[in-house]
Amino acid sequence: MGRKRSMMSDSLKEEIAKELGFYDKVEKDGWGGITTRDAGNMVKRAIQMAEEQMVKNQN
Repeated sequence: MGRKRSMMSDSLKEEIAKELGFYDKVEKDGWGGITTRDAGNMVKRAIQMAEEQMVKNQN
């Protein structure tokens, strides 16, 4: 079946982690090192960015 693909590209995840201020943790410990809260905030931000993009595309 292959491995489960992430909905977010690595570059997008890195960009969001930098924006939210925990990219240093990712560099040090990998994605497994971030807190559940950080991961949740990352998902919220990605959804927000997708919604903003949809609005732009409608205009």
